[in-house]
Amino acid sequence: MALIKTQKEIDAMREGGHLLSRALKAAVDAVRPGITLPELDVIATDVIRAGGGEPSFMGYRSHPDDEPFPTTMCISVNEEVVHGRGDRPIALKEGDIVGLDIGLWLHGLCTDMAVTVPVGAVSEEATKLMAVTREACLAGANAVHVGGMISDVSHAVEAVVNPHGYGIVQALVGHGVGHKVHEGPHVPNYVDKRYPKVPVVEGMCLAIEPMLGLGDWPVETAEDGWTVVMKDRKISAHFEVTIAVTKEGIEILTPLPV
Repeated sequence: MALIKTQKEIDAMREGGHLLSRALKAAVDAVRPGITLPELDVIATDVIRAGGGEPSFMGYRSHPDDEPFPTTMCISVNEEVVHGRGDRPIALKEGDIVGLDIGLWLHGLCTDMAVTVPVGAVSEEATKLMAVTREACLAGANAVHVGGMISDVSHAVEAVVNPHGYGIVQALVGHGVGHKVHEGPHVPNYVDKRYPKVPVVEGMCLAIEPMLGLGDWPVETAEDGWTVVMKDRKISAHFEVTIAVTKEGIEILTPLPV
């Protein structure tokens, strides 16, 4: 599929993005000690389907032979970075932080977004990690402009994160989105000359999604084959927005609910 979206496609993605934001907000508003991951997943699913959309993660396969992802949201708790299954019988506890990553199809196009939120009262270090991750996400998005380079995102994220000493996850990156859940180009959150130089052009739609660890950056995949976990088992945070690149600048198609 083409990387470039028409204005009609961007308009459709905007509609989908606002529905997705409402679904995510409903889940965020329900986060509290004692609620389970499946309960949160049902809340988001109901909002998406009531608005005429369909979850884009549910049934997703990285490869044709893989087990399909079972739920609407990826729900990742504490040291889990991303891709936590939302059907696990886990009840959230006071002091946890939880990443809610969600996508949908509407009018044949998909959008993608994520936030990390506290469960009740959390530590100062967790609060700061979440705030810096959110700031890095928006800085990366706002660094995108016609005539620039995808690596502008990498530089912007590093400029926010590096003074705090957090680990920027390198095994996972942002990406194009729209015709598929994951499209080119890769959008790394760290500067690496091994990535190709990709110019930013009008009509690109990108998922900007820094993932940070309180400690070092290496990750590993849990035994369930999906959940990505910090190797040092320190907490992690993840924020994501889908943006469209226009002549006037970028438009966030998935407004953050928090």
